[in-house]
This record gives sequence, C-alpha cells and structure tokens, in this order.
Amino acid sequence: MDIQRLISMANQIGDFYESYPDQSHAQKDIADHLNKFWALPMRKQIAQYVAEQAGIGLHARVQSAIKDHLSV
Repeated sequence: MDIQRLISMANQIGDFYESYPDQSHAQKDIADHLNKFWALPMRKQIAQYVAEQAGIGLHARVQSAIKDHLSV
C-alpha cells in the first residue's frame, strides 16, 4: 500500500484520540486500533517507515504508539 496513504490513515486515527487527557492511554488505544483493524503487512510497512524514516509526517503520538505498542 502507498506509504502516504498509511500515514494519512494513521494520523486520522491519532486525531480521534487527540482529546484524550491521558496521552499514554491514547497511544495504547491507537496501537490497539492498528493491531485490530490493519492487516499485518500494513502494520509492518508503517513500523518500517517509522524505523527507517523517523516517522516523518506522522503525528508524534502516532509515532510513539507505533514504536512502543504496535504488534508486527
């Protein structure tokens, strides 16, 4: 899948959780959503992007969610 599309989709998920008062909880929920609803190849691709490109274009909370909580 196009990485720019994955970035956009991940940021939309992150936007939903922006209002959470506990951002560490929000990061876990973002990762839970990705783990439940994204296919493994999509999760691997976004995780690889974060590792190799420093997650350029991803919201900080989304980057942290992927780094700390994503299952790949």
